[in-house]
Amino acid sequence: MKKVLIITYYWPPSGGGGVQRWLKFVKYFRRFGWYPVVFTPKNPEYPTEDYSLLSEIPKDTVIIRNKIWEPYAAYKRFTGKAESDRIQTAFLSEKKSRLPWLENLAIWIRGNLFIPDARKFWVKPSVRYLRRFLNKYPVDVIVTTGPPHSTHLIGLKLHKELGLPWLADFRDPWTNIDFYENLKLGKRADKLHHKLEKEVLEMADAVSVVSPGMKREFLEIVNRKYYVIPNGFDREDVNLKQKVSVKRDKFIISHIGSLTPTRNSPALWKVLKELVHENKVFAGMLEIRNVGSIDFQAIESIKKQGVEKYLTRIDYIPHEDVIVEQHQAAVLLLLINNTPNSKLILTGKLFEYLASGRPIISIGPLDGDAARIITETNCGKVFDFSDEKNLKKEIIRLFDAFINDKEKPVCKNVEKFERQKLTEKMSEVLLSITSSKPSK
Repeated sequence: MKKVLIITYYWPPSGGGGVQRWLKFVKYFRRFGWYPVVFTPKNPEYPTEDYSLLSEIPKDTVIIRNKIWEPYAAYKRFTGKAESDRIQTAFLSEKKSRLPWLENLAIWIRGNLFIPDARKFWVKPSVRYLRRFLNKYPVDVIVTTGPPHSTHLIGLKLHKELGLPWLADFRDPWTNIDFYENLKLGKRADKLHHKLEKEVLEMADAVSVVSPGMKREFLEIVNRKYYVIPNGFDREDVNLKQKVSVKRDKFIISHIGSLTPTRNSPALWKVLKELVHENKVFAGMLEIRNVGSIDFQAIESIKKQGVEKYLTRIDYIPHEDVIVEQHQAAVLLLLINNTPNSKLILTGKLFEYLASGRPIISIGPLDGDAARIITETNCGKVFDFSDEKNLKKEIIRLFDAFINDKEKPVCKNVEKFERQKLTEKMSEVLLSITSSKPSK
């Protein structure tokens, strides 16, 4: 059996979408001839934690950890945050800053001094640690997964020093990520980001991405082969909750995951305001659920339309409970970031939405990667960011079908997104870049 070293920042007990992809690959790798070894931080600053995910790690998996220094303690003191505050991704802030100028200065420091990200200080000690480890315990191939893209710099250095085959896996873009323009980068920092990104894309033996749009973006930077291996759903997770039924006493519209500033949908809140004023039955049954963090700007937008009383906020819950929430909803809401890179955004939650069998309403670009999958699988409808008219018609249609118990969504062709099948594809990519030497 061949060995693969997986370098990842996000690993259980980390929660959230970033951990799922490689946790599931590790879960199924042995079925395709790969023995995984995981390298991850010993003391990371995770936005969320989910200890239930620890049970999904195969018992004989070798996990090695090395200390990481991150500047978040200094950042919290600098900006007046409590030591216990979690640092959210994508500039999400649940509270309006009392000192916005300090926040702006902190963002400038992060963008211009911590390149490619605040985990940069993990690179050199990790390379030293892994150099010694690999000399004693050889592997056949190295995988790095980002963000944070500092992990790719670890892979790059090990690849140069040891000559090991290396796959760089991108769960999100680098210089085209939705918040890149918010980093307040100077010319030098911007140039360095692009230089490092290009070097990783050129030097890696293989590069995998989660969406066709990301592949197109990277092709403009480096013209080479890219493997599109999307996120997916684990059939075992879904089967465990298959007896969970839709709640009938409320018309629940659920958004699973962080509701960041760029995912906020003023058009949706306006439509819901009109519907509760026009339809007393709808008003009596509506419940808007957000499972995860929600930015204060989204709260202000909801308050502005007067529908805050219909909002139920649920803090982070274990992944197994997220599956229950999905199955109990009348409608699942997929909000795509309203940013220049919106067409290539393909969030991991979409695939579990597909597996739930619940109808999906997505607000985002009609020609984006997420829209293509929703349309091809017949699992829901997609509406442009400002298309209030057709969005309203669809919510009315779904509500009428719900109260008459006639909504029977028929999704199709979702099996190709099962985690086990995706692991087989990733295994084939790893095999293609390893040498013909026998397994170590």
